Parts: sequence; C-alpha cells; structure tokens
Amino acid sequence: MKLNKTIICATIAAFGLGLLVNTTAMSETPCNCKIGIIDVQEVLNSSSQVKELKKSQEQTAQDIIKYIETARKEVASVDDEGKKKSVEKKYVDELSAKRDKLEKEYVTKLKAIDDSISATINEYAKANGYKMIISKGVVLYGGDDITDAVKKIVK
Repeated sequence: MKLNKTIICATIAAFGLGLLVNTTAMSETPCNCKIGIIDVQEVLNSSSQVKELKKSQEQTAQDIIKYIETARKEVASVDDEGKKKSVEKKYVDELSAKRDKLEKEYVTKLKAIDDSISATINEYAKANGYKMIISKGVVLYGGDDITDAVKKIVK
C-alpha cells in the first residue's frame, strides 16, 4: 500500500515537472512569423478614392438641397389644396427614389474602395513576407507598422 502511494506521488510529481518544463520552453520559443500592424482608418483617410467619394457626396448633398428648395417653391406656388398635395407627393416620391439610388451607389463605391484597399494590404503583406496583419487598435505591443507603406501605395 505504501509502495502504491509512493508510485502515485512520483508520477504526479513527474507529470507536474514535465508540464512546467514544457510551458517554460514554449514561452521562450521565438516566433518565426512576421506580423504587421496597420491603422486602416488612417489609410482610408489618406486614400484619393475616399477623398473623391467624399467630394462627390458633398456635391450630391448640394444638388439635393437645391432640389428641395425648388420643390418647396413649387408647392408654395400652388393654391389649390388638392393639387398641392399631389405636387407634394410627387416631390416626396422623387426625393425618396433619388435617395435610394444615391445610397445604393454610395454603398457600391465604398465596397469597391474597401475591396481595393484590402487587396493592396494583402499584396503588400505577401510581397514582404508577412504571415499576419492586425489592426493597430488591437495591438498593445510588437509587430511592424506598415501603415505608411500602404498609404503610399493606395494614394
């Protein structure tokens, strides 16, 4: 009985020692992979495509404001209440259709820009031997910051 207890204690001690040695060895193993970090928002903000899209959206907003002003003037010029409601409905429907069309175009353009920038990041990573690219906001320490290099390519 005493021999069984000794064997069990020795087995547990050996297992614990092996686990400790394995954990220590794993923590000191150098990472053989190249990791990059990138500030995607900074890349987006410096992109000429994004700047162009913002400029286009500002122009579209101005056009819509002019359209609304014209609609208000026309509605105000109508005296008959029945016709006034008809003209209002016409403009509301047209404005709604324009808004939907513009929103779809914007989403399509934004997705194309996002896909283009993602492809650029992937190409840069592969060309420079990176195994992983992580968003800068998630990384506390380490990694190579590739933001400026990608910004130069994206422009």
